[in-house]
Amino acid sequence: MSDKKQPVQHTHDNDLTHSMVHYLLAIHKLKESNGYARVTDIAREMGLTKGSVSTALTNLKKRELVTEDESKFLSLSHSGHEAVHAILSSRTLLYYFLKDIIGVDEEIAHKDSCLMEHLMSAESREHFFNFMKSLCNGDHKAKNFESSFDFTQFDNTEDFEETQKGDTYLKS
Repeated sequence: MSDKKQPVQHTHDNDLTHSMVHYLLAIHKLKESNGYARVTDIAREMGLTKGSVSTALTNLKKRELVTEDESKFLSLSHSGHEAVHAILSSRTLLYYFLKDIIGVDEEIAHKDSCLMEHLMSAESREHFFNFMKSLCNGDHKAKNFESSFDFTQFDNTEDFEETQKGDTYLKS
């Protein structure tokens, strides 16, 4: 056995790409707004061809994140749904941190949080949530730090993640 530490890997076969995330979010959004999602709806929503969408969905189905019924209606699997809520939670945390805490322009905060959302681990998301909650709205609120998002409405990270439905607080 070697005493050498294994290098930290930043990408794994199971990780979602930025593109995959957008497909999952499109399905989630369409299901919430229309009650259904089809390849044509996703293509229209994302400004892509049906062929491109079909190819991407094949990969998401293989990963068991998306299901398709006999009528060609698409849904997120349980793990797909959990992934979406985790991604939206990460995006929310990153957006408000960038915008409210370090003063990044709102437009840039939106773009950057979208680019980083799928890279955050569950452990980092939990610590980030606790940090934001205590920094902005907690019992030990830091002087000069305020957020336009009320983190005190959530008891813990799980409660926060469950409420993430979409990015309505962000610019479209």
